[in-house]
Amino acid sequence: MQYSDYTATNLARAIDSLDRRTIYDYPTKTTKSRLRILQVTLPEGPILIERITTPKGKKEQKKEEISISVDMIQRLANAIKPNRPVNVDRVFGGSYNTRSALETLLLHTEYFYLCYPGRIQYVGQSTKIKNGHKHLIYCPDNPHSAGIIETQEVHSMCIIEADRDIQIDALTSNKPQLKGAEAELQREHEQMQVLLVKCAEALGLKAWIAKNDHGVQYNGKRLIEQENVIKDLRKVAALQGYMGAPKAGELIDCIWFDKEGRNIPAIIEIEHSTGVTSGLTRMKGFMEAAPRLMDMTYVIAAPDDKYRTKINQKANEPQFRELNIKYLPYSAILDLYHLTRRSMCGIDNIKFLHTFLEDPLAG
Repeated sequence: MQYSDYTATNLARAIDSLDRRTIYDYPTKTTKSRLRILQVTLPEGPILIERITTPKGKKEQKKEEISISVDMIQRLANAIKPNRPVNVDRVFGGSYNTRSALETLLLHTEYFYLCYPGRIQYVGQSTKIKNGHKHLIYCPDNPHSAGIIETQEVHSMCIIEADRDIQIDALTSNKPQLKGAEAELQREHEQMQVLLVKCAEALGLKAWIAKNDHGVQYNGKRLIEQENVIKDLRKVAALQGYMGAPKAGELIDCIWFDKEGRNIPAIIEIEHSTGVTSGLTRMKGFMEAAPRLMDMTYVIAAPDDKYRTKINQKANEPQFRELNIKYLPYSAILDLYHLTRRSMCGIDNIKFLHTFLEDPLAG
């Protein structure tokens, strides 16, 4: 059967058909917020919604009106094809705090389902099938009841994104004693470090890599030997005058500096196999050792979906709130990497980075 392209008008009308009296749950059960539709402006938006949250340990509800822009609606509509999974986080490249709200409402309409297609990961010359991330899928020939989220089984479907996949076959871990699942987790952690180093290089920045990862090899050279990797934190201009700062920062996974070492666009902890608390504690110690760095951008990079709730909870704890933590999903790191492979001139690297970050403190 032939289908016409899915449009922003189709999307807006689908959400407009939902009951205004209903409060809608997010597909992730651990998410504390819920949504109610206030107004849909046809033909293409914007969509005004109310986000309702009950803070932990409290009875009263926090209500916030937010708007889903026409631009968001158009971007998601352009990515929708019949019977093909769509990763909403990847569509928006980590930007837009309201993208999960838009995905949630669309999943409650009758032609959209939640699905978890497998994903093909390249390991050297071979491939392996890994568990998939959350996607939505448009099934125009198979409607379900509106107002509820249904899951579509897609066991025979895998996502192959050869043009976007990054293979780091030239990476050699400095922790060869690890085996099995531990080794796989460590390799993914190191891959993210390499990607962040290469992104920094493309943006005209230098990078510090955690001291215990200096021995990771990429393209036959240790990370500490890479051209844009800082060799000694004690010699960085931004940390002069703060005797404890180099020691406090030496185990932080990745710190971006400008070429002169005077400004710090990002301080990044990669959380994969360990708890979020350890990374937040390291960054808190770094900030306390150099108080002038309080207004820098502190980032937790972590797998999509799995860590989002945990980061939101920890970032809002009193001892960490002053860090104003941002969340950088792994999919956004890949998006950032692929975009920085292009010739990029005249951009503000700090503002560019922030388009990929989520703000856990926003609710």
